[in-house]
Amino acid sequence: QVQLVESGGGLVQAGGSLRLSCAASGGTFSRYAMGWIRQAPGKERELVATITWSGGRTYYVDSVKGRFTISRVNAKNTVYLQMNSLKPEDTAVYYCAAASSLLLRVLIREYDYWGQGTQVTVSS
Repeated sequence: QVQLVESGGGLVQAGGSLRLSCAASGGTFSRYAMGWIRQAPGKERELVATITWSGGRTYYVDSVKGRFTISRVNAKNTVYLQMNSLKPEDTAVYYCAAASSLLLRVLIREYDYWGQGTQVTVSS
């Protein structure tokens, strides 16, 4: 059983930056693909970014390409999401999630463990 705890959310003005962190415990972190998934009020959940166990491959939804960067440090059991040039439409609760796979996982239903989420609010 993997436990995930997100941190780093907050309120930021449009154009600003935030870095989200997700600390994992209770499992072998390097055996999991990791993802960041967000949900805005009244909208479906959306996979924002995902990374393979080694960090060698990543995937981003088109709306964040060139602005967000996912990374991980397996020695620290932590995955990050660096968010730059934030826009009001990035406002959402951001969840960290783990998939029991060494491969890239781009479907939300493939994620087995979830954190509690952290709120990101971007003001215009």
